[in-house]
Amino acid sequence: MANGKCDRCGKETLLTTMSMFNSEMCCFDCIDKEKQHPSYQYAKQQEFEATQRGDYNFPGIGLPPDYDSVCIRNSK
Repeated sequence: MANGKCDRCGKETLLTTMSMFNSEMCCFDCIDKEKQHPSYQYAKQQEFEATQRGDYNFPGIGLPPDYDSVCIRNSK
């Protein structure tokens, strides 16, 4: 999406990309924070495995319950 808002933080942005955790379209600042979460690599692997099975509409593993606290702590 171009010229929109980040689904996660609401910031106006020119570019977004899809989260590895869910189908939110996020700005690159939010994606950088997401990559710091311990479950990020697992989510990435699950996405890869889904596409290998032919599931191109994989909804993700879901945003981890501790996402906000972990990502805010790691971004400081």
